[in-house]
Amino acid sequence: MSTDVTQDLPDLEQFRKEARAWLEANGEPLPVVEVTETDEEDPSVVWGQGSDDVAVFHNLDEAEEQRRLLACQRWQRLKFDAGYAMLNWPVALGGRGLPNSYVRAYLAEESRFSVPSAGELPPTSMGLIATTIAAFGTDEQQQRFIAPLMRQDIWGCQLFSEPSAGSDLASLTTRATRDGDEWVLNGQKVWTSGAMFAQWGLAITRHDFDVPKHKGMTAFLVPFDAPGVEVRPIKQMSGGANFNEVFLTDVRLPDSLRLGPVGEGWRVALTCLGFERDHSAGSSSAHTGGGYKQALAAAQHFGVAGDPLVRQDLADLYIQHKVAQFTNRRAAAALKAGQTPGPEGSLGKLMWTANMERTSHVISKILGTRLVADTGEWGTYAWSEHVLGAPGYKIAGGSDEIQRNIIGERVLGLPAEPRVDKDLPFSEAQRAARA
Repeated sequence: MSTDVTQDLPDLEQFRKEARAWLEANGEPLPVVEVTETDEEDPSVVWGQGSDDVAVFHNLDEAEEQRRLLACQRWQRLKFDAGYAMLNWPVALGGRGLPNSYVRAYLAEESRFSVPSAGELPPTSMGLIATTIAAFGTDEQQQRFIAPLMRQDIWGCQLFSEPSAGSDLASLTTRATRDGDEWVLNGQKVWTSGAMFAQWGLAITRHDFDVPKHKGMTAFLVPFDAPGVEVRPIKQMSGGANFNEVFLTDVRLPDSLRLGPVGEGWRVALTCLGFERDHSAGSSSAHTGGGYKQALAAAQHFGVAGDPLVRQDLADLYIQHKVAQFTNRRAAAALKAGQTPGPEGSLGKLMWTANMERTSHVISKILGTRLVADTGEWGTYAWSEHVLGAPGYKIAGGSDEIQRNIIGERVLGLPAEPRVDKDLPFSEAQRAARA
């Protein structure tokens, strides 16, 4: 998020002291752990202290999900009202216009406190939907949505994936038909995180089937209380129901809820996906599933940190963790300079999913049978939810194969993959695919 700093910046150390004082007055301190200069957003893990939750997708019933969301909402409202929720956002959009160094300073202080976490929906709502509205929204849309999303007065989710499109989002078929000053939406979305609790969805639709597939799309902000919107949870193998199907049947929307120009839906989608990949690789994802420090703490506790093979795996995990962290910081610097998300997001996202898989392999060696037997021991069986959930992120936010295509074409300059439907009208390409 780019800033528009025009005022004199507050002293950084004074800012830290004020943030620390506010956190002490409003938060619950964690046990004292060492926080280094290089890892200030990722404090050390002390075995047996705090939560041992390392789930990627949580196994919670609806009531517990709601309770977690409300706790997260209460904290975010306190944080927003105190001026710490939009530190690096432009002043014109309700932020403080501060450089990212102030965000890192605040996060370093906040990492010493127990902060409610509620899975995918709040980060999606604030880090993807609000930022995309900032990039494409009208002044009225920005004023209407950004502050409520960032304060968590409302939650927003992505209505992107479809059953027939697979990893090729541009093949979506949810139809948007113009009817005077309104649009009528019909179609089905799938794998929508948090939809059962969201009030709004950012939907990418197809308004024109007679142009090439990337050119006939338009984006909309869909209120979930509109007639014709139906949400159905999808049960996952890890036990929870983070994902949902969303059905749109003759959903009528005013043109004022169109996000971006007609026909620019693909650009809106790419921007949002870029934010998603940066988000997946960023500090907000450090608490999604377990990572290097949790694995190291387990190895030390069970006395295998000195095993040469385990040490080698831990060293590799640490190296890859740092490379992903530095890549994400480079992407953050580009956003600060006013650039839209680029291929760094794909690099970071691909490294993050690879690291989740590495973590699964390492923790399996460390825990052995403790991973599959629920004895109630802290920090052991809890890892099963990481191992079961990690493969899902190979698909979420764009599959690994799509990320490699982006990296190959945009970073390495390799020839684009042959696309026989590139210049065909979408309706004709569909007929050819069915033939």
